[in-house]
Amino acid sequence: MRKIVFFDIDGTLLDEKKQLPDKTRESIKKLRESGVYVAIATGRAPFMFENLRKELGINSYVSLNGQYVVFENEIVYFNPLDREELKKLLSESRERNHPLVYIDDKTMKGTVSDNRFIAESLATVQVPHPEKDETYFLRNDILQALLFCNEKSEAPYYDIFNKFHFVRWHPYSVDVLPKGGSKAEGIRQMINRLGFKMEDVYAFGDGLNDMEMLREAGTGVAMGNAHESVKKVADFVTKKVSENGVWHGLKEIGLI
Repeated sequence: MRKIVFFDIDGTLLDEKKQLPDKTRESIKKLRESGVYVAIATGRAPFMFENLRKELGINSYVSLNGQYVVFENEIVYFNPLDREELKKLLSESRERNHPLVYIDDKTMKGTVSDNRFIAESLATVQVPHPEKDETYFLRNDILQALLFCNEKSEAPYYDIFNKFHFVRWHPYSVDVLPKGGSKAEGIRQMINRLGFKMEDVYAFGDGLNDMEMLREAGTGVAMGNAHESVKKVADFVTKKVSENGVWHGLKEIGLI
């Protein structure tokens, strides 16, 4: 039976220094040699991990938390945010002094030109502060937005925006996705194309945006550095990424 493994990037493939451990690189090679299909499932946009894809020879990925899915360099799923709802979100966030960043498959734009929350959170994924273009969403399909506020300030948005799904990924920032959007849904879109079933799917992750895919995959593996809530929904918890967690996890579940 053919199998497919989806890997998150930050905190899963890449360590805290944004480096790819040698054992992880070796793991990917062994998987491919044994006939296991390898793909990426990330909150990042495609332009943020192009070099990693090239390094690992991976041409299939679920990006932007499931809203932009590519199989062998061909787009198979594209799920943008509702433009009218984005207008409301811009108005609401202005009132509360919470900046936004709009992301599509090629670039990102901000509603402000300089903000500490934006700069510090994006620095954790080695992305610079985007240029300001407050109305970028009116001319382009936005696949994910970032709302910058602390945890105490995010709750009112849940009541106002029932067409959006909010997932915190940083103390300063929340992902804004279409309702029902997730890595799990992106994975479903890809495996339908491949003819796989969910029981053929293995998924590795560490963040809150990985919970749906770890829960719904045939086998969900949480990294040792994962949030405790993520570990609770996984079938197996491996070692930390810095302790060659991907390698150990694949060995434990019998894929290498």
